[in-house]
Amino acid sequence: MTQRTTAPADALSTPDGQAATTSFETAIKRLTEIVQQLERGELPLEESLRLFEEGVKLSRISQTRLDAAEKRVEQLLSVDDQGRPKTAAFATDAQDDDEPV
Repeated sequence: MTQRTTAPADALSTPDGQAATTSFETAIKRLTEIVQQLERGELPLEESLRLFEEGVKLSRISQTRLDAAEKRVEQLLSVDDQGRPKTAAFATDAQDDDEPV
């Protein structure tokens, strides 16, 4: 008998909400579980297909998160023609200290 592991309901709700609610670490952890289950080869075809589909979605979420992180790092490390650091505003979740809460 195969033990079935399920992801949290909020992590796999919809394609639109999925990326917003699933952290990179959560997605990778679940993806690892899926790969292990599929590699065992003990699941029926339909369950294997369902897990594969879930894995593809998680892979896309993970890649999106990595791409965003890479872009932020590139912004932080960029320099101009004279070798001076470039500065550019980018979105953060933090509020300015001067703004009333």
